[in-house]
Amino acid sequence: MPDRQAPVRIGILGAARIAPAAVIKPAKGHGEVAVTAVAARDRGRACAFADKHGIARVHDSYEDLITDPDIDAVYNPLPNGLHGRWTRAALEAGKHVLCEKPFTANAVEARGIAVLAAASNRVVMEGFHYRYHPFAMRVEEIIASGELGKLQRVEAASCFWLPKFSDIRYDYSLAGGSLMDLGCYAVDMVRTFGGSTPEVVSAQAKLRGNQLDRAMTAELRFAEGHTGQIRCSMWSSAPPHFTATIIGDRGELRLNPLIPFQRFTVRAGGRKRVERFTMRPTYAYQLDAIAAAVLRGKPVKTTAQEAVENMTVIDGIYRAAGLAHREPV
Repeated sequence: MPDRQAPVRIGILGAARIAPAAVIKPAKGHGEVAVTAVAARDRGRACAFADKHGIARVHDSYEDLITDPDIDAVYNPLPNGLHGRWTRAALEAGKHVLCEKPFTANAVEARGIAVLAAASNRVVMEGFHYRYHPFAMRVEEIIASGELGKLQRVEAASCFWLPKFSDIRYDYSLAGGSLMDLGCYAVDMVRTFGGSTPEVVSAQAKLRGNQLDRAMTAELRFAEGHTGQIRCSMWSSAPPHFTATIIGDRGELRLNPLIPFQRFTVRAGGRKRVERFTMRPTYAYQLDAIAAAVLRGKPVKTTAQEAVENMTVIDGIYRAAGLAHREPV
């Protein structure tokens, strides 16, 4: 797969609010990654974004950016319902892709992209940046070591307040909803720390309108016998919190707060300890992974096939809550 020398030149689709934190800031001084182009539906907005963040080229359209021969990889932070369309287009243009979560609008669309990704010989990553931080790797190491004993339950919650109801995350037509927003992190964490893809047992949604979930709770069951739960909200009585708990028959690991990945607590064998980690941003570790994959052929954790598994659980939660899964735009 390695086909060029550093830096990996990244083009951004859209002038999204997440782009500076996710790629622009961690790319500055990185050495192996450079943000070199941006495109937006409004050229004026793209030019202002480029000027603000020191991006050299502005393209008139998404199509122009993904076909630019001087771009190696595309960062896709577009609205959820557009993720699949433009990830597919970028792959067909021969680009590597970092796609923001959730990977697609639903599992069927994710499977189609995964097939294309497998045949493309390109790097395709879903943007669950926490997976690349030493914090998450250490949690997986402790679970695998048996220190907590046999897994019994894995829980994750991603709850915040978003009272701006004009935000695109409240737009059902763009594949919005609390589960599609930060809730997909909770699903990925339960899957990752639970060790496999669980079955959805039940789900309850709190709605804004007929189909848009402003909050969601789901109970899950793993084939190995342990259970799981996800909770998410972007407008509810729950205060903002980002937590995860892994419970075994000999101990418990608690992540609180999850962001910014500073520490977790382990209680096992009658003892308690706190493990602390670097404040280097999770997004910087994600860029490390992109560079290593593109330049040296290293595997990534958040593959297109992993995204299929995550979207399968998300679709199952919507179904159990009596709601339709999301559709691409």
